[in-house]
Amino acid sequence: MSDFHHALRSLRVWDTALPSFDPATAPPEPLALFHAWFLAAVDAGQTEPHTLSLATAGEDGRPDVRTVMLHDADARGWHFASHATSAKGRQLAARPEAALGFYWPVQGRQVRVRGHVTTASREEAYADLHARTTGALAAALTGRQSEPLASPEALVEASDAAWRRAEAEPDADAPTWTLYVVEPAEVEFFQGDARRRHLRLRYRRDPGAASGWARELLWP
Repeated sequence: MSDFHHALRSLRVWDTALPSFDPATAPPEPLALFHAWFLAAVDAGQTEPHTLSLATAGEDGRPDVRTVMLHDADARGWHFASHATSAKGRQLAARPEAALGFYWPVQGRQVRVRGHVTTASREEAYADLHARTTGALAAALTGRQSEPLASPEALVEASDAAWRRAEAEPDADAPTWTLYVVEPAEVEFFQGDARRRHLRLRYRRDPGAASGWARELLWP
């Protein structure tokens, strides 16, 4: 057995006490439960609980996935940001649908979100850009995300110039910076169980329901 396969087979998950979850006590709509689980993950010491996997597809239908940061979750949906000229930006322009995946292993929990993607206003995108650190602004000002890079030195040169501009012009704008909102059609909450009796609760949009959502359990 190779070192890789030995390491792979030796790994264990959820080597800790997992929280309980009673789906019967879940709120009628998913946002409140997401907020509660997110805060619980923070309190439990989960590393970077605001990172998520973002899946999109381009005009050719081929799927793509990467890790991004959550910028907000409100009544409109789940927010993240990127350049409209990036690979994800071009894919979302062609097919404005996305799936999000959060994984918080410290509590054996996952949250999955699927829905239509809209763009927030330019004013909101500007406010989002300037609510972050100087480093984040510099990265946005560097631009050219997903384009071929000639060399690491070219990145250093462009980044240094962007840092100087961000420090000299803290109100500088990056015109292609875009705030995206995933308007959820489905939201699934997964609670892991040490005996593999995992609980999965899915919310689906239902205009006929009082809350606007139908809930159902899924087999693990």
